[in-house]
Amino acid sequence: MRFYGLSEQRVRRVLNSPKRIEEGIAPDTIAAMQSAGSLKHPHEIWVMFVKVKNAPTPSGGRGPDRSVGSKRIVSAWKYPGKTKPGDPLPQEIINELSLSLMDLD
Repeated sequence: MRFYGLSEQRVRRVLNSPKRIEEGIAPDTIAAMQSAGSLKHPHEIWVMFVKVKNAPTPSGGRGPDRSVGSKRIVSAWKYPGKTKPGDPLPQEIINELSLSLMDLD
């Protein structure tokens, strides 16, 4: 976040009111996007997250269970320019990602 100059509040704002939601490039992830910048220098702010089930409550078990439907942020970045909605990744990149994930196992 520091590299792209994104604050915690800005990332939360993208999560709470995204302009567009798509499937993330990593398995079982979701990516949310908001447009930013100006007409002359547009960019997009993307946040990739995964929904967590049965996460511990932030209050240590006291109070209401806020963990239902909680999200764990995987990555946040700025993309220069505008992306096309629903444009899938090229097959070469998908193959490269699947190979690198196999190496981690």
